[in-house]
Amino acid sequence: MEMFERGGKRITLIDLSDTLDNSTSEFEPNRHDITYVDHKAGLEMTTKVFPAAEPLLPRLFPEGHAWAVEIVNLSTHSGTHVDAPYHYGPTSGGKPARTIDQVPLRWCFGDGVLLDMTHKQAGEGITAADIEAKLREIGYELKPYDIVLVYTGASRYFKEKGYDMRHAGLTRDGTEYLVDRGVKLIGIDAWGLDRPFDVMFREAAQGVVGRFWESHFLGKEKEYCQIEKLTNLDQLPRPYGFTVMAFPFKIKGASAGWARVVAMFEEELH
Repeated sequence: MEMFERGGKRITLIDLSDTLDNSTSEFEPNRHDITYVDHKAGLEMTTKVFPAAEPLLPRLFPEGHAWAVEIVNLSTHSGTHVDAPYHYGPTSGGKPARTIDQVPLRWCFGDGVLLDMTHKQAGEGITAADIEAKLREIGYELKPYDIVLVYTGASRYFKEKGYDMRHAGLTRDGTEYLVDRGVKLIGIDAWGLDRPFDVMFREAAQGVVGRFWESHFLGKEKEYCQIEKLTNLDQLPRPYGFTVMAFPFKIKGASAGWARVVAMFEEELH
């Protein structure tokens, strides 16, 4: 959390993004790997990239330190990221689905609404009725371009193997309830917006129809985006009255993009 004053207002910024690091790489469903090149190794790299400049390097870098560089191998769905409609299927609503570089910036900047669903157990569905009840409880009416953040509490397990199976997820009717009210971006502090795959696979094996990846598949019919792997939703001091910024990295033709998601609270100074 960071606080500062600007334009006669007190600004509070709360980082809602997970930190990507190698400690979880081994058990991540979307595995990543970060190679750290320190300043000394950076100097060695410089001699390979600019061999003609090698005689100058002792003078230019007298401490023997050049630049630090990190080499990262990861999926566009690693860490905190925004899924584009193209992730759900090649079309959305009968039209070519937008890739992450085509997602309107307007969708990624809006009034935030926090829905506390921590009473839901891992594997349970968060339905339209659950959402309606929570909105009545907090006294809020959704409007177009609101950014809805679903708080399950699962982010506290992000550093543990199997965290991707420890959250409640939105059912189709829950997601559709939001999208039908003009919500274009839905976030969750879990690995996925749907219920965990172990639950969905088990239901499918038992013959249950229409429950598999139901929120994602809704995106093939009705266009929306989602943020996965949010953190720090417990730090939001109120359920609305703040702004969310979730601009994804621009990758041509991609199904998702990494995002630094931030909540901003503004208060007048007296």
